[in-house]
Amino acid sequence: MTQSQTGTLVDYERDGEIVTLTLNRPDKLNAFNDELVGALSDALHRFDMEDEAQIAIITGRGRAFSSGADVKQRQLRSREEFLRLGGPQGRGTHSADLLTRSVNWKPVIAAPHGYVLGLSVGIVLECDLIVAEEGTRFQITETSRGLGAGRYWGIMQFRGGGAFAMEAAFAGRYFTAEEALAANLINRVAPKGRYLDMARELARDVVKNPPLSVRSTVRTRRWYMDRMTREIMHQTAPERLYLSEDFQEAARAFTEKRKPAKFKGR
Repeated sequence: MTQSQTGTLVDYERDGEIVTLTLNRPDKLNAFNDELVGALSDALHRFDMEDEAQIAIITGRGRAFSSGADVKQRQLRSREEFLRLGGPQGRGTHSADLLTRSVNWKPVIAAPHGYVLGLSVGIVLECDLIVAEEGTRFQITETSRGLGAGRYWGIMQFRGGGAFAMEAAFAGRYFTAEEALAANLINRVAPKGRYLDMARELARDVVKNPPLSVRSTVRTRRWYMDRMTREIMHQTAPERLYLSEDFQEAARAFTEKRKPAKFKGR
């Protein structure tokens, strides 16, 4: 049985036991504003609560999985807003909560293509399995924006990224799906146009197993991942880098489509 809901910020489609969640803000390259984070949270909760659904795939509509955080909304807030919210995220829209507040601990596959930037790198790496289209380009943009990449470094280390995780976090350079596969960050690289097909093949392999057995492993994995990332965020929170001059300059330069001025370390 197939069920679908389209025309929303996150389209929801269930085909038997497999749910596909499609980020649907293609005109903005699926940039995550507070509303899109909230919509994905709602869609994941619906998947978690739906008895027939056993596994979900997250993908993006258009040219990219996601260009990351919506800079104009989440990174150009006033100082007063940053202080009140405790960071760039809006109230109740912290992306780190998306996959770690489950009840039934069902597995989630990320199926990215095009670009995976900034905030969306975290969402992809926090998924249980990852199938990326060949040539997909990843970038931890937090490094160049002055926010720090500690959480992303930690997730990459958790997935086995080793020395590559250090380079990706420190340099903030683009890296490809092929590099990510070689560094053990993702599970599979799919030929052009076949990343969803391959993700669904992997999903069918997973759902052949007793669901409670699979969920037990998901729960264990996410518990350890969440503990590690919460420790990192607790350690870095007092820095409040979102209040620094360098962060403000980097965010303004991005929206004004210019090179940032020389960073001052303050």
